[in-house]
Amino acid sequence: MIADILATPGLFWLCLTIGAAGIVRGFTGFGTALIFVPVAGMFLPSAQVIALITMTGVASTMALLPKAWGTAQKADVGLMAGAALCTVPIGLWVLSLLDQNTVRWVVTAIATVMLGSLVTGWRYRSRIGPIGLLAIGAAAGLFGGMTGLTGPVVILFYLSGLHKVEVVRANTILFLAALDVVIVSNLIWQGMTSWTLFGVAIVLAVPYFVTTLIGQALFDPAHEKIYRIAAYAVIALAVVTGLPLWD
Repeated sequence: MIADILATPGLFWLCLTIGAAGIVRGFTGFGTALIFVPVAGMFLPSAQVIALITMTGVASTMALLPKAWGTAQKADVGLMAGAALCTVPIGLWVLSLLDQNTVRWVVTAIATVMLGSLVTGWRYRSRIGPIGLLAIGAAAGLFGGMTGLTGPVVILFYLSGLHKVEVVRANTILFLAALDVVIVSNLIWQGMTSWTLFGVAIVLAVPYFVTTLIGQALFDPAHEKIYRIAAYAVIALAVVTGLPLWD
């Protein structure tokens, strides 16, 4: 099994990418999938990428969830997570129908739209009620199951809104933790994982856990603009690098 793990295509680059993603995740509360998925898609089939990013997410959850729990708006996150629970299987089913390059282009499109909306300063200025929260959670579950990008819909809603940065960070951490559990459970149930993938996830979890703690130590609400600019730059680099055009 160890030989199979070490033979994983692009393992060094996967470790390097997840390490960079951990720093961004630690100080912003988001960004792991947006950074890791486009790059990992260059080396592995889409189903394996989704399995790895969700299983590895357990590492950042252990590092970040205890501190975020007290700040997060649990009722809102609960509504979104409940809706995502229903749509993740649909996303995984759509994934099974698409070829790898199509999924990679979808990933690029989602990441580009999200990044463009945030960088240009788009803001949602109305309060979203329970129905809106359910719709956002459902969309996040669908795209998460189909591409591994579990957070863009929810992150766009919170990060581009008028919430305080510490609440944004806590809410996204809590929601992504719940969604990781949902997706991993569905992947296991549908037989889309393997012991080798679990092993690779453990290997990736080591640098991810360490760099997530580093990112969390760097977090300071007073430097919100710096965090956002840094996160946007790293995400943009990952998206451009992961384009199918470079294969």
